[in-house]
Amino acid sequence: MADEKEHAGSPVEDKPSLLEKMGDKIHVGDHDSSSSSSSDSDNEKSEKKTESVKAKVFRIFGRERPVHHVFGGGKPADVFLWRNKKVSAGVLGGTTAIWVLFELLEYHLLTLVGHILIGALVILFLWSNAHAFIHKTPPHIPKVHLPEEPFLQVASELRVQINCAFALLHDIASGRDLKKFLAVVAGLWVLSVVGKWCNFLTLFYICFVLLHTVPVIYEKYEDKIDPLAEKATIEFKKQYAVFDAKVLSKIPHGLKSKRS
Repeated sequence: MADEKEHAGSPVEDKPSLLEKMGDKIHVGDHDSSSSSSSDSDNEKSEKKTESVKAKVFRIFGRERPVHHVFGGGKPADVFLWRNKKVSAGVLGGTTAIWVLFELLEYHLLTLVGHILIGALVILFLWSNAHAFIHKTPPHIPKVHLPEEPFLQVASELRVQINCAFALLHDIASGRDLKKFLAVVAGLWVLSVVGKWCNFLTLFYICFVLLHTVPVIYEKYEDKIDPLAEKATIEFKKQYAVFDAKVLSKIPHGLKSKRS
């Protein structure tokens, strides 16, 4: 009987109690939560490291957004960055055709507009009067009505930009900032030199072609272009510091007011 009691009691002793099971589950849960929290902290550290590395990367003009967002992120940006190759090629081809027509073939704008209007009016007039003989419906000529709001918005934005330009010119002419004055004079001088080489239409076409080629090339090879631009910027700052120390610092900045 004693042996039977011992054999009967041994399985009860081998079975873990309810408290032990709960304790094991709590330990396992704590281990999982600690491991998950450590993994989360590692992920946060890695993300912070990548963000710090990205922040340290030099970008042209100090930009922090992608090139597509710099151009507005809409349809004009899609055209400039060749998101839709057919549309971009069509716009560039149409602009090239206009430049060839006016610049190389020496076609005049008023002549072109006059010929287009004459051709359209003749076709519509003949079609409207000959539909009874050719047994076709007359053309539907829509009435064109220009809305007022877009023109007011353009005029308002143009007014703001012109006022900003006048304010900038006033600030430069007052002699407060010598560096800005020299930069504007140099820019206007370069513009006058370029104006001797080509007319306004050719200059506009060159700028239009550059807008359709330079941004897409930069977006494709920005990782190679940005380090070169950084080196060029550092070298330019060095040369400018030498020029500032030898020339600009010796130029009098005008009379200071007595209040200052």
